[in-house]
Amino acid sequence: MEDAKIIDLFFLRSETAVAELEQKYGTACKSLAFHILNSKEDAEECVNDAYLALWNNIPPNRPNPLRAYLCQIVRNLSIKKYKANTAKKRNSFYDMSLEELAECIPARETVEDQWDTKELGKHLDAFLGTLEQKNRILFVRRYWFSASLAELASEFHITEHNATVRLSRIRAKLRDYLSKEGIGK
Repeated sequence: MEDAKIIDLFFLRSETAVAELEQKYGTACKSLAFHILNSKEDAEECVNDAYLALWNNIPPNRPNPLRAYLCQIVRNLSIKKYKANTAKKRNSFYDMSLEELAECIPARETVEDQWDTKELGKHLDAFLGTLEQKNRILFVRRYWFSASLAELASEFHITEHNATVRLSRIRAKLRDYLSKEGIGK
């Protein structure tokens, strides 16, 4: 079913909307949540919470594209759940990908720095636009979807070592790019 029709079902307050959403995007949402949480049960809980959030936000909102809107909600809920779950312990999948990026992106501590976060987002978007498509997808899969190195290797038909090297080179390019833009460590 097309996204516009699913959104129309939400506007009609039809429970079929959630079923159609689950059928079309359920697997992608659960995968995204699982990569962050490393728990099937927690991932399913976050996805269900995202469906509820959509139910409460449509109407009045009419998100376009629906998939990106839904994935952003799932990701935010998953990160919130992750933080609650790991207040005292470490989750290797998500922490490792964040640690890899930490060497490129400066920490945000002051109100002024938080305001600059939007500017950083614009610079990251511009940087991603400079990458060839395969590297851009590799970067986004690792650092937005928190895909493991094994998954990336399988998806791109490369070794885990090759995935590590490619990501390292992309991070070096990002560090140089941000440095030229006056952002960085």
